[in-house]
Amino acid sequence: MTDLVSPSGIRTGAPAAAYGGPLRGRAVPGVLRRAAPALLVYAGVRALGVVVLAVWGLSDGKDPLTLLSARWDSLWYARIAEHGYGYTLHLSGGRVHSDLAFFPLLPSLERGLSAVLPLSAGEAGLVVSAVASLGAAGALFAIGELCHGRRAGIALAALWAALPVGVVQSMAYSESLFTALAAWSVYCVLTGRWVWAGSLAALAGLTRPVGAAAVAAVWITAAVLLWRGAVAYVAPPRGRDQPPTVPSRHTAQGSGAKPRGRQLRRMLLGVTLAPLGWLGYVAWVGVRTGSVTGYLDVQGGWGNGFDGGLAFGRFVGGLLGGPGFAGGLALLAGVGLVLWLYAAGVRRRQPLPLLVYGGVVLLLALTAKGYFGSKPRLMLPAFPLLLPLAAAVARLRTVRAAATVGAVALASAVYGAFWLHGSGPP
Repeated sequence: MTDLVSPSGIRTGAPAAAYGGPLRGRAVPGVLRRAAPALLVYAGVRALGVVVLAVWGLSDGKDPLTLLSARWDSLWYARIAEHGYGYTLHLSGGRVHSDLAFFPLLPSLERGLSAVLPLSAGEAGLVVSAVASLGAAGALFAIGELCHGRRAGIALAALWAALPVGVVQSMAYSESLFTALAAWSVYCVLTGRWVWAGSLAALAGLTRPVGAAAVAAVWITAAVLLWRGAVAYVAPPRGRDQPPTVPSRHTAQGSGAKPRGRQLRRMLLGVTLAPLGWLGYVAWVGVRTGSVTGYLDVQGGWGNGFDGGLAFGRFVGGLLGGPGFAGGLALLAGVGLVLWLYAAGVRRRQPLPLLVYGGVVLLLALTAKGYFGSKPRLMLPAFPLLLPLAAAVARLRTVRAAATVGAVALASAVYGAFWLHGSGPP
């Protein structure tokens, strides 16, 4: 657990979750240099997943490139990249699937990349996803190192790569892009880089509806700092594999002193920028559909929306009361696990931006109605849930840690191949 440190260097003993001010982080270029082992481990885990998928495809007669770039949502993103918005699919029962449900940053990048390289929109999406996933792994390393040391940073990137639905990170989907933008935004909040935090949150808001989680991390943290005052910095733990921290470029405030001057202006600018992407797209959909609730109406056409988890509860209850009893128990166990991991983060006093961001992602995923098989994928960006596990892996001896991550990675690779060769998540 980290302690608050006053400008005089006296430890106050307050927990990190009190979040008295920015953590003493290293400059981003230095973090990226130190992230090289984490990026190599991450790339190895994801390469294993792709290799297993390709081998499975050889026996099943399916092209892995098609599975990764032209399935489900990937087709919608590619269509937007190639033709713009305006496609609507009318289904039985009066349901209407409109491409306005998909946020614009990924298809915009696909369009731009396919315009300058000999790639289809779907293939360009794979390139964007590959680069973004490495960016996300770098951000996770930076956050893990900041909170628990370098080994935890490496473990966090590896565990995120080895999630059961980690194969999505290698698909032409928006999860990797969103996680990269949101995670770096949270890192910037943790280290007091407010303009960057707001800018990245705005881009995350152009990527997925859950961009609201990144906005919440910026807003709530800023509100707490302004209310409580920007008291001292939080010093991360000094493990033997972690170098001495360097002073932040921001001026530390004395205990109880609120941010002022240039620091306050940058904070307010970041707070202003953060919601612009999400609000801008939702407003544009409203104008396009001629309704203030246009985006909600579009999501309703897909059967999506938020009902506090009632539909999900009924779905699980239906499984428990029928032949899908084992599946219902598995779902309850999965929900219990993620809630336990979030509670573990609260007990371990994770910094406030991580608790807010992870909590909002989890809340939106569990309280949404719609296709319930997508819920594990919707929780993919909730990387703070993995921090307690990453800290535990970091405490293991290197051989045991490598064996643990390797076993989980192999299981993830097999599950990902099974998933993509079927009709959807079981």
